[in-house]
Amino acid sequence: MFPVADVIPSRRRPYVTIGLIALNTLAFTAELLVGDLLPRAMFALGLVPVFFSWPDLLSSQFLHTGWLHFLGNMLYLWVFGDNVEGRLGHVRYLAFYLACGVAGGLAHVAFNPYSSTPVIGASGAISGVMGAYFVLYPHSRILTAVVLIVFLDLVEVPAVAFLGIWVLIQALSGAGALTTYAEGGLAVWPQIAGFAAGALVGLVVRRLRIPYP
Repeated sequence: MFPVADVIPSRRRPYVTIGLIALNTLAFTAELLVGDLLPRAMFALGLVPVFFSWPDLLSSQFLHTGWLHFLGNMLYLWVFGDNVEGRLGHVRYLAFYLACGVAGGLAHVAFNPYSSTPVIGASGAISGVMGAYFVLYPHSRILTAVVLIVFLDLVEVPAVAFLGIWVLIQALSGAGALTTYAEGGLAVWPQIAGFAAGALVGLVVRRLRIPYP
């Protein structure tokens, strides 16, 4: 199953979310155009733990491994990003998004310090957006496309249930990464750490009752 939309209308036009999708689209288009130079670009701009560089924590967030990776991330960002942006405000939301991506990248480095495989993608940042959504809008419902072999249906799933299943899958994958070594490890820690960081920010916003911008 995958999300199509949520039931909460945006409080404001999500300029930052749209801008982030546009930047990711431009970067992915560039990936398609560089041809044989792509592996070198991934190594130069991706996050390589054994050659850790702080700028790579940001540049790696705008690269993707293929169409499925790119389209999936952009879909999740579109579905969950507008409401979180509306709650945090444009500037705070942008800082929050990038910080969650950095937290995810640092988690990957911590669990795979000697990996020489580049890790790329916006998954850590978008997982942070999902974590904040999980806390800020627990009673929301997600319009979800459910595919069973060839049968397709659209159903409304409680946000808590949808995101809870997602968290469980990531946690199980993370547990497997602790016991199964592969070159570069399994890149699930960016999602787990990003989600945790986003949920923490959501809790702070709720607990302190930070006003809408």
